[in-house]
Amino acid sequence: MSNSPAELVARSNRLGADPRNTNFAGGNTSAKGTDVDPVTGKDVELLWVKGSGGDLGTLTEAGLAVLRLDRVRALVDVYPGVEREDEMVAAFDYCLHGRGGAAPSIDTAMHGLVDAAHVDHLHPDAGIAFATAADGPARTAECFGDRVRWVPWRRPGFQLGLDIAEIRRAHPEAIGVILGGHGITAWGETSAECEAHALEIIETADRFIRANGRPEPFGPVLPGYEPLPAAERRERAAQLAPVLRGLASTDRPQVGHFTDSDEVLDFVSRREHPRLAALGTSCPDHFLRTKVAPMVLDLPPTAPLADTVARLRELHAAYRKDYAGYYHRHADADSPAMRGADPAVVLVPGVGMFTFGATKQTARVAGEFYVNAINVMRGAEALSSYAPIDESEKFRIEYWALEEAKLARLPKPKPLAARIALVTGAGSGIGRAIAHRLAAEGACVVVADRDTTAADRVASELGGPDVAVAVTADVTDPAAVGGMVRAAALAFGGVDLVVNNAGLSVSKPLLETTEADWDLQHDVMSKGSFLVAQHGARLMIEQGMGGDIVYIASKNSVFAGPNNVAYSAAKAAQAHQVRLLAAELGEHGIKVNGINPDGVVRGSGIFAGGWGAQRAAVYGVPETELGAYYAQRTLLKREVLPEHVANAVFVLTAGELAHTTGLHIPVDAGVAAAFLR
Repeated sequence: MSNSPAELVARSNRLGADPRNTNFAGGNTSAKGTDVDPVTGKDVELLWVKGSGGDLGTLTEAGLAVLRLDRVRALVDVYPGVEREDEMVAAFDYCLHGRGGAAPSIDTAMHGLVDAAHVDHLHPDAGIAFATAADGPARTAECFGDRVRWVPWRRPGFQLGLDIAEIRRAHPEAIGVILGGHGITAWGETSAECEAHALEIIETADRFIRANGRPEPFGPVLPGYEPLPAAERRERAAQLAPVLRGLASTDRPQVGHFTDSDEVLDFVSRREHPRLAALGTSCPDHFLRTKVAPMVLDLPPTAPLADTVARLRELHAAYRKDYAGYYHRHADADSPAMRGADPAVVLVPGVGMFTFGATKQTARVAGEFYVNAINVMRGAEALSSYAPIDESEKFRIEYWALEEAKLARLPKPKPLAARIALVTGAGSGIGRAIAHRLAAEGACVVVADRDTTAADRVASELGGPDVAVAVTADVTDPAAVGGMVRAAALAFGGVDLVVNNAGLSVSKPLLETTEADWDLQHDVMSKGSFLVAQHGARLMIEQGMGGDIVYIASKNSVFAGPNNVAYSAAKAAQAHQVRLLAAELGEHGIKVNGINPDGVVRGSGIFAGGWGAQRAAVYGVPETELGAYYAQRTLLKREVLPEHVANAVFVLTAGELAHTTGLHIPVDAGVAAAFLR
């Protein structure tokens, strides 16, 4: 078998690992070679090309589409013309070699029709700077001579493949092309030659811009728009994040991402940023993720917070109106319905950039793409002036029937998709189980625990920063609780679901319970829950998206057991907080419910910390048999595990109990003395 697939994957991974070459999931690569046809036993020419939606940096052979090259090239004879070129995408399915592999992308024609063994199509910032410069053709000729040719903007598809193939035939000295408004394509007869040609185009373009570009292409700094100091900047970002997330979620819930990189802060501090931002992005991969243009705050970072929030609300209303106008200007009877009018990118001078998406990854990637767009604008303005593709062409891409079909193929969102959960005491036991269940159901999770190592470990188990972040916090400290909630706002844009789980217990009879024992347990569970609920509710109200607060109370909140006065009284205080807060927060769409576990021995941090030994002594059983002892005194004769408590949290928050608040759910396998009355 040809080694083309292995060479192609290795080359793709190298190119995709460097953001200067292309962005996440941007661009595609291909190789042509031979393999044995299992039907005829003869050699057959094949095309291996990165499949639709894949990422070059993480590409594997399973992510390649494999097609018969003779059949791909035979499509030229049945091509119905540019007005019907979308029909050719379905025809690629009839060119596939064998079963499996990835779905062929819209760029398959480019790779199949160009007469070269290897082809790379990439979206480098320097290349797109040439592609979007007002005098791009002239600058391309000046920089590259005959070695790289210019292709006027054309929407990706079969005709673009024909155009590039013709340039390859007519100009054998060329190593590639600049695609107007879009990116670059390079080719070679070996994998190494193709990669070298792609890198040559990128590096030559970058050197030319640095050597010939004018200084300060974004203009001088606007007085008062300079970046705030780092600590003030992040404090302001945490204050604005929930407000912006609420606005960006007007049509559907979104997850947020915050970026205050040097590129962003410099751009929004410069005189030309409003003009350039209004022009929008150009490369299809950019604006499909960033929308046609960002929303830009037109106040300095030192403006009073209330004035800033009021202005953001005004700008958001205007953005929605403008986006609807953009849609209606270009939509026709066959256009897909408008997908939503909220911004995906919000630029805040002196503070940074907020980006939004259905998941944390899509929000983060939108931010990365807009940083690419800033770099493109800088390069184009340095060369001449930034001139992206026309608005009508952007609409043709954004509301392309093929793009709509790709969106329709996405898996159905999980029940907690786009929800952000904050779980206290999540480093072990019940809290860890809750964090795992919520993440498995699609939520982003802030893993809060006073044990930094434990919190880090659980966040890593959940999948890292696109799914979970760890925060070290003592819930008895108001400043620490405030910092924990601010961390959630900076990591994911806000909070929708707070789980008050942090707890501990000291089992002693009344006469042996010290004032310190009493204070410690009430500080952690009664006061700590109050502080977390207060800070969490304040943020939820700022978001305006409703939310859930769940208290992990205890069977002991209603059951009078021996030697347990401080713990049980603190749990009773938690239980009544549920009722009080449900009554108070309902007008904001915030549900407050509780869970009353009992006998959670295995995996419990409380039991492992000495509580198990104390309770075992009270009941006169070995500590190793305490779980079984608790199970035998229940109606169901079943042991309760942390996962069972996590299940109850999910049921309360996944949407099926949308009209339930002020409820306590027992998770105790049936303890009649703890029945709620």
